[in-house]
Amino acid sequence: MKQPHIQLDESVTARCALMPGDPKRVDVIASCLEDVEELTFNREYRSIIGTYKNMRVIGISTGMGGSSVAIAIEELKNIGVDTMMRIGSAGALQEGIDLGDLVICEAAVRDEGTSKAYIDPIYPAVPDYRLINHCVEAAKDFGYEHHVGIVLSHESFYYDEDAIDSQKWSKKGVLASDFETAALYTVGRLRKVHTASILNNVVLWGENTEDSIGSYAQGAEKTARGEKREILTALEAMYRLQKELNQM
Repeated sequence: MKQPHIQLDESVTARCALMPGDPKRVDVIASCLEDVEELTFNREYRSIIGTYKNMRVIGISTGMGGSSVAIAIEELKNIGVDTMMRIGSAGALQEGIDLGDLVICEAAVRDEGTSKAYIDPIYPAVPDYRLINHCVEAAKDFGYEHHVGIVLSHESFYYDEDAIDSQKWSKKGVLASDFETAALYTVGRLRKVHTASILNNVVLWGENTEDSIGSYAQGAEKTARGEKREILTALEAMYRLQKELNQM
């Protein structure tokens, strides 16, 4: 049955999906795949399908925020996808994380609303340990600069206490912030989906968020390189997981 939001059905046969926020990032995913086909573009959900080392992969954008990610998780699961990876952008909360560095998320602070709509806040937001380990190993093998740790998933850029909250979580050792990882990990775990999240750092700690995001949107060299690297790392990690699970 065709799903109401992503507009895909079981005829799209793939176990794995890459989930960027920005529909334009689907073009970058396409450049990393073979035999690419455009599927649909409904609301924020633009989708393609292609192959990586003979592994079928869906690339589907989810827009901004946990609610849109949760819808994608539910509907992708309904059509047979069981491995989902976020490839997004983040703002650093620690010094030493350069533009374009990868942040591999081993857990997320659930400071957003979507995951709380599913289950109590004391439930952890954590990835599939095998998939996240494959992310780390792939990044090492490729020689990509990366950092592994906890991220903060929050609700908005522009609320009044944003700077205060960033300082608070920075002092607790949280590496970076985004909108969607906590929802992906929480809903994915509840739905028995293999999940992981890799983020491309687009904001240096202590810099103005609006200025840095503007530079990212214009295609700054480091962040554009990080975008490609997070996709390649995610593809390789999913491929290695599929081999481990004997699904290749």
